[in-house]
Amino acid sequence: MSAPFILVVDDEPDIRNLVMEILEDEGFQVDVAEGGEAARKECRSRRPDLVLLDIWMPDVDGITLLKEWAENGELPFPVIVMSGHGTVETAVEATRLGAYDFLEKPLSLAKLLLTVERALEADKLRRENVGLREHMQPLLEPIGKSALMRQLREQAKRIALHDTWVLLTGESGSGKEIFARYMHNHSSRRDGPLVAMPVGSIARENSEVELFGSEEGDSIHYGRLEQANGGILFLQGVADMDLDTQSRLHSAIEGQSFMRVGGVDPVKVDVCIYASTHKDLELEVKAGNFREDLYYHLNVVPLRIPSLREHLEDIPELLAFYVDYFVGQESLPYRRFSVAAQNRLRNYIWPGNVRELKNLVQRLLILGNGEDVSLEEVENSLSTQSEGKTAVSGMPSGAIDLPLREAREQFEREYLTHQLQACAGSVGKLAKLVGMERTNLYRKLRALGIDVKQA
Repeated sequence: MSAPFILVVDDEPDIRNLVMEILEDEGFQVDVAEGGEAARKECRSRRPDLVLLDIWMPDVDGITLLKEWAENGELPFPVIVMSGHGTVETAVEATRLGAYDFLEKPLSLAKLLLTVERALEADKLRRENVGLREHMQPLLEPIGKSALMRQLREQAKRIALHDTWVLLTGESGSGKEIFARYMHNHSSRRDGPLVAMPVGSIARENSEVELFGSEEGDSIHYGRLEQANGGILFLQGVADMDLDTQSRLHSAIEGQSFMRVGGVDPVKVDVCIYASTHKDLELEVKAGNFREDLYYHLNVVPLRIPSLREHLEDIPELLAFYVDYFVGQESLPYRRFSVAAQNRLRNYIWPGNVRELKNLVQRLLILGNGEDVSLEEVENSLSTQSEGKTAVSGMPSGAIDLPLREAREQFEREYLTHQLQACAGSVGKLAKLVGMERTNLYRKLRALGIDVKQA
């Protein structure tokens, strides 16, 4: 992973050169700008991880730059302001615009280094907290003591040791993001960012700007790819990416550089990519929906995340974890799942996987009474979910909250799994029942991750 990149902006050559030498001795990547215009150019060519910014410069002052850099009221990188003619009003204005700290000249180099370290650490924590809030991701590692989960965690840690791209596959709700974060925490890039991009939830016309960023005049929007520089970009639902964006991403992968939308100069990046999908990308390639060259780039190391049905013995531990989570995070009343309730849930099909289990725990803590969650409560909750399948256009439980493609696939998976079990695992009988040609049905079952042998 590359060291943090710091931009020093000051019109006094002695100061900027001294600061650059000190920071380089500490292992940082450093560039300098002699004024506001030069700083604009440097930020356009590469997003800094931190900026040391002088206030009073002959061409463009630091306060003006702070106002330009602020995106929706927030700076895209931490800024430490420096000034030899500082006033309280200037310090207050810089802080109001988002500056991390205000240092007076002549600079104390010890204080400068300490402030730089603290600013970078604070920015890292801020990004991690944003990720936690956005994705409701409480797990430090995937839960489960089953042999399957132990082996999978070990495999994920081995993969993480190599700076390689990973394609995570598995059903919706099975925990692909949990494993992506787990691998990031065990990788050589763990001190860099993990930036997630939920491809399917971003409007197609905005996907290129969201991924590659944009330029308009002096205004720069840094996309997810650039935000992940020095770390890992996690493309969630990569199969939903449109072909034009796929083409641009492949070009960026090939050259380790890209152009922002509306930009004129290439931007270099050092990024490792994790991608996830619940679809069969080989079938998507054959259908013309996904670029073959991009598929082979992403699929350097495949990691299949099993459905909850494949490790049902982990359900008691998952139930206990999410009870503790909702008690601690949402102040819900503590309740234990009775042995009978746990046994019932160990024999449930879990079409929504771990995500469905988490929602079930939350619902039972909110709606139930008493210290124990009884078998009757669980049966009623599952029955309510079953009734919900026909309540909204025949959609399965929880599907109404999913993107259209995921909701449709969840319905197809649950429907075909149920019918396959009713046909005692006979694909021939199932083909006649659902009115599909057998070869196409096999492809459909494979794409949905349905194992005929386990049905």
